[in-house]
Amino acid sequence: MLPPRSVTWFAFILFFVSSPSHGFYLPGSYPHKYQIGDPLSVKVNSLTSIDTEIPFGYYSLPFCRPSEGIKDSAENLGELLMGDRIENSPYRFRMFTNESDLLLCHTDPLSSDDLSLLKKRIDEMYQVNVLLENLPAIRYTTKEDLVLRWTGYPIGVRVGDSHFIFNHLKFTVLVHKYEEPATVTAASANSPGIGGTAAGETGYMVVGFEVIPCSYQHDTDSVKNVKMYDKYPTKIQCEPTTVAMAVKEKQSLVFTYEVSFVESHIRWPSRWDAYLKMEGAKVHWFSILNSLMVIAFLAGIVLLILLRTVRRDLTRYEELDKEAQAQMNEELSGWKLVVGDVFRAPANPTLLCVMVGDGVQILGMAVVTILFAALGFMSPASRGTLITGMIFFYLVLGISAGYAAVRLWKTIKCGDHSGWMSVSWKVACFFPGISFLILTTLNFLLWGSHSTGAIPFSLYIILILMWFCISVPLTLVGGYFGAKAPHFEFPVRTNQIPREIPPQKYPSWLLVLGAGTLPFGTLFIELFFIMSSLWMGRVYYVFGFLFIVMILLVVVCAEVSLVLTYMHLCVEDWKWWWKSFFSSGSVAIYIFLYSVNYLVFDLKSLSGPVSATLYLGYSLFMAIAIMLATGTVGFISSFLFVHYLFSSVKLD
Repeated sequence: MLPPRSVTWFAFILFFVSSPSHGFYLPGSYPHKYQIGDPLSVKVNSLTSIDTEIPFGYYSLPFCRPSEGIKDSAENLGELLMGDRIENSPYRFRMFTNESDLLLCHTDPLSSDDLSLLKKRIDEMYQVNVLLENLPAIRYTTKEDLVLRWTGYPIGVRVGDSHFIFNHLKFTVLVHKYEEPATVTAASANSPGIGGTAAGETGYMVVGFEVIPCSYQHDTDSVKNVKMYDKYPTKIQCEPTTVAMAVKEKQSLVFTYEVSFVESHIRWPSRWDAYLKMEGAKVHWFSILNSLMVIAFLAGIVLLILLRTVRRDLTRYEELDKEAQAQMNEELSGWKLVVGDVFRAPANPTLLCVMVGDGVQILGMAVVTILFAALGFMSPASRGTLITGMIFFYLVLGISAGYAAVRLWKTIKCGDHSGWMSVSWKVACFFPGISFLILTTLNFLLWGSHSTGAIPFSLYIILILMWFCISVPLTLVGGYFGAKAPHFEFPVRTNQIPREIPPQKYPSWLLVLGAGTLPFGTLFIELFFIMSSLWMGRVYYVFGFLFIVMILLVVVCAEVSLVLTYMHLCVEDWKWWWKSFFSSGSVAIYIFLYSVNYLVFDLKSLSGPVSATLYLGYSLFMAIAIMLATGTVGFISSFLFVHYLFSSVKLD
């Protein structure tokens, strides 16, 4: 796949593949320097569970609250859409100051409602997500000599008929001595005072955050007069393998914590490595490389067969004189007999133009977003920027959607651009309208569950305003330029009377559905890791591999659609427009079926009809977007192929 003459491109691809583990995260990840004793801001995120996939606010349970009140942190659009609700916490850390046996609070006696809700969240395996310097608290467990890494810690655990809560937390903060960037260090050497650090002053950066939860039986009577952050009367022995604090009605809960700081060799750019080295990493790398080689091999074979077949037909046809060509046209069957019908307007041309326009917009958004993510601009260190970037690029690329749809419309109408504004409006409303319908339905379910994953009404208004004030105008502008652009002139004239299509041995829709299996083969392994990231709480980070897989997917979709179109023309089936779209777009059917398979066999713990409906709804939304993008690739490649094929035929 890589041209031997281009060392630059080879290095560029290697950078894509290797950057996720070792690159410096560009946005939102500048090192923060703390002096010894400086306060550190500890925050909490929404409670999450792979059992329900419905997030809830941290303070929806009877946990300790900060004395200054609950304050929301600044959140971007992506965080809100992902259900993140980051708030301040009562935990108080000071840089490189070890503290132990600190009382956080003791709650009021648990009411029956609080107890019921707490037990329910424990049964549903909800996790508490604590953040320090944007790093989630990581928890290590051992299973059969394997060290497993988890983000967050469980609220509690159920043993028999009793529920126990983890009410003592042992935090470990990994720090590294602050290192000035090279440019600032060089400037400081020439100009004393630059860099903002006095000589001999040592600062530290947070490069790791670990937690060990414990269930400790506190004496509630002994802490009645102990204030927040004071020492607990007795020494607390944190034993993570045992549980002691059972939750009961009309009983207060006592929360304590301890924190220790450890100087680490981990540097700032590598502080996310612990989160990216989740289980299955080696399988991921080898599986992706194997998939790339297999798909590249198959794509090469398909392209070779196609080029040889078409070239042979054209050579044989053009080597004949005019009389022989006329006799050949009468005797032979195949694509040469549908010259007068191959460019006949398809059924529902407006819908085809709209779907192609939306597909161009979605495909462009995906390519640009993954490219920026591979370069490090949308890394896990920048929470919510991936979703925010996707929305931004989708809105801006509305101009390409309008242009592509209207220019195709003008081509089908043989240069007549009347009705371009109607086509542009439909492009601007088709996929966003479907998305709005699906997401609104799912949002009502989340609202009914009082989940933080529900989109607030104010954000709904903002999204609608962005839709009509940015996306729609840009789509109309793109449509205007598409109407002014020259259309593709058909190389042959269309007969007035349509040619009858001979009966086929196999139904054409069967070939169209089966064609989606090859594109699906390019991404089903990568799809597993993406699904695990979305639904199993894992961090997805190999955007370099994803970018390469996406390029291969585009190539395979183009080739599969092209081959199917050629096969239909060879059996005198000139209705290729929609078939070329769905031959590659049918991969979405297999992706949705794979999502159902993943739900049944990999998300066995997913409980409740609401959770299953949410999962299937989001999967349907993803499948529709992929269908439009891949279908557009197949249609455009087939259109260019048919245009080239019939432009090469001598008709006079």
